[in-house]
Amino acid sequence: MKERTIWTNILDYEDWKADLESEYPDEEGYDEEFRVDAMYEINDDYLDDERRNLNIKTNGIIALGDLGLWYGRRTGYKEIKSGNIADCLYSDCDYVKWYVDRYKNFRMTGHHHDGTNYILYREWKDGITEEQKENFLDKVFYGKLSKNDISRYTQSLGKKIAEVYGW
Repeated sequence: MKERTIWTNILDYEDWKADLESEYPDEEGYDEEFRVDAMYEINDDYLDDERRNLNIKTNGIIALGDLGLWYGRRTGYKEIKSGNIADCLYSDCDYVKWYVDRYKNFRMTGHHHDGTNYILYREWKDGITEEQKENFLDKVFYGKLSKNDISRYTQSLGKKIAEVYGW
């Protein structure tokens, strides 16, 4: 599977220009600045659509982060308590991209004034105990998490997302 973007606000006006110019023509007093603002407003509405599309309940979601902070790179995690994929589509970053990579992993790249955050969203596997989750999260906290741990206790969300979009 190739990488598939779910939503981003990293936009190129040239990609939108023809549609926006036909919708908001110069002769009616619309200028390029107006059309660029419209592009971002329309795109923001699309994020709400994606949240509705991805209103999918899971066994619980863990967001694993490689965070770019003002004092350097740090590893972290956040549990998405609702277990709903739609609740992953929120960020404090200025520019974001949510996507499914070629390995069927659901990810986010977010840019902000201090750096770039890279987030991997995974679903807890069936039958994982609270103790196993706690051990997993301790490994994240202490920087001891391995790819084997990720595969052993969690599973990809990409397949569920791909089913929604017919990928």
